[in-house]
Amino acid sequence: MSKINLIRPEKISLKGHATLNEAWLQDVIAKEPELLGLGDLILKDKERKQPRAGRLDILLQDPEINKRYELEIQLGKTDESHIIRTIEYWDIERKRYPQYEHCAVIVAEEITSRFLNVISLFNGTIPLIAIQLTAYRNGDDYFLTFNKVLDEMSLGLVDDDEDINELTDRNYWETQKGTKKTVKIVDEALDLITEVIPGYQLKYNKFYIGLAQDGRADNFILFRAQKNNTRMEIRLEQSNVLENKIERAGLDLMDYDKRYGRYRFKLNTNDLKKHKTFFQDIIKLAKDIDTSVLVDHG
Repeated sequence: MSKINLIRPEKISLKGHATLNEAWLQDVIAKEPELLGLGDLILKDKERKQPRAGRLDILLQDPEINKRYELEIQLGKTDESHIIRTIEYWDIERKRYPQYEHCAVIVAEEITSRFLNVISLFNGTIPLIAIQLTAYRNGDDYFLTFNKVLDEMSLGLVDDDEDINELTDRNYWETQKGTKKTVKIVDEALDLITEVIPGYQLKYNKFYIGLAQDGRADNFILFRAQKNNTRMEIRLEQSNVLENKIERAGLDLMDYDKRYGRYRFKLNTNDLKKHKTFFQDIIKLAKDIDTSVLVDHG
């Protein structure tokens, strides 16, 4: 029987380390942002100078959804100045570049439960992610792990809250936002939906056309009628199998909305007629009626 040699790496602290310091860690993250577990991000800047506010450690971007992450590193235990600095840099960047979605990220070696409680007070108002870094040594080799201990809160749509709806009417969408032709496409999509799940009606809100059933909003699908096209957004988990089906169908698919977990399509009347079965399948999937549509038969 062969002998098994177990490797037991020693946990170490980077705070005060002679060579594995904050600058070294910045370089590691800048070269391989995927280590953070936040997706396929690219480096936009490092040690980014802020007006009258020091330097942002790292600025990362998700090119698929135009989202940026303002990341601050803290070796050792988190402290009050760290969170204030992180939020301050996030706020500066979002005001300077409002065309992007922004999220603050704290990376620290020790994030206490008390500190998490404080951070969680901001979550939902300030998009904030906390990642705990742990370093290990085995001989001359070093290992890093990154564990997300507080995730960005997924924000609901404003009009999902019945108490703060700003209702409009069909005429508003036909004359100000879209046209009679693009709103008619919403009607045709509603027909597809009610064939699968009877009882839905359209609900005209200021920023989108939603769905309601028995007078209650249920926006698992919503629409945005525009001047030149109609956009349909459906709440579904991202799936390679589903995206392959969409690609083969030749539909006009926009970037996946990771913030709200929605697939977005630009629709015309021919799309709904030609791909009626496909759209009804994903309607069932979104409502957990039938998950077999994700089986890829080639």
